[in-house]
Amino acid sequence: MRTPALSLAAARRLAALALPLLLACTRADETTPTVGLITKTASNPFFVKMKEGAEQAAAAQGATLIAAAGRSDGDNAGQVTAIENLVAAGAQAILISVSDAKAIVPAIKKARDAGILVVALDSPTDPLDATDALFATDNYRAGLLIGQYAKARIGAAPARIATLDLIPGNPTGAQRHNGFLAGFGLPSYENTRNELAQPPEVVCMADAMGDQAKGQTAMENCLQAHPDINVVYAVNEPSAAGAFIALQQAGKEKGVVLVSVDGSCRGVRSVADGSLTATAQQYPQRMAELGVQAAMAFITAGTKASGYVDTGVQLIAKDSVPGVASLSARKALDLCWGDK
Repeated sequence: MRTPALSLAAARRLAALALPLLLACTRADETTPTVGLITKTASNPFFVKMKEGAEQAAAAQGATLIAAAGRSDGDNAGQVTAIENLVAAGAQAILISVSDAKAIVPAIKKARDAGILVVALDSPTDPLDATDALFATDNYRAGLLIGQYAKARIGAAPARIATLDLIPGNPTGAQRHNGFLAGFGLPSYENTRNELAQPPEVVCMADAMGDQAKGQTAMENCLQAHPDINVVYAVNEPSAAGAFIALQQAGKEKGVVLVSVDGSCRGVRSVADGSLTATAQQYPQRMAELGVQAAMAFITAGTKASGYVDTGVQLIAKDSVPGVASLSARKALDLCWGDK
């Protein structure tokens, strides 16, 4: 008698049940240090580079790295499952770039209560001390740099600003947004606030969730409501790429200052060709390398990392402006990540 084929849903349930067992198999050699890495997604070039950096650092120090990722930005449930799986697999340290700064805290607490070091990379938790340490870009400063540059480019012209943000309440998104407004010289919030400031010059705000397609839709909607927009802040380069498509289709790409944060090779090339006015470059590989170093110090010597470590940020622009230090796109290509 022929066995009926599994339905797709049943197959997925079996795969989900099998994953913790698969990860647990890494416990066989308990003499090898085991470090977990959880990123927001597996496809974003930023997190691809972070994973590469962690893999290289772990291999160099004789550690096993187990990597996991959410399905998309904001997938807290996927990250909670990843933490649980890593605990079951015997990870002694977990590095995580959190998607939901508040919702992930109970899962992180359970891991720390079990004696596991938890270090945040790139994105902080809320509260900040929910993890042992944070290695990340100063996102407020990243926003400040692109805000200063955008203001210098627009000069005395009245600003009509659109902001394409991440998701509500996310510290990374809030710091970049509020830093941008402060750099532009507008009323804003301090870097400890997770709300988004909206002075009158910001005529449109939308959540693009770091996604190109959502960035394009958000920009189309903003332009429909406010066709006189002349400055666009995008939380990252994928959402900025979507915004540029919308601006181009509306015939407005030459009259709008478009700035963002990331510093990927794609983004740097966009600065070079003028489709992105400026970006702030961050360094995911350095975050990962420092994270693995902290994990190994904890595993081998019991030394626990603490506090915040700034992993650096630089303004990248095609054309320099007085009073705002920047790196050329040509030089930034030596430091970028993603496909060159």
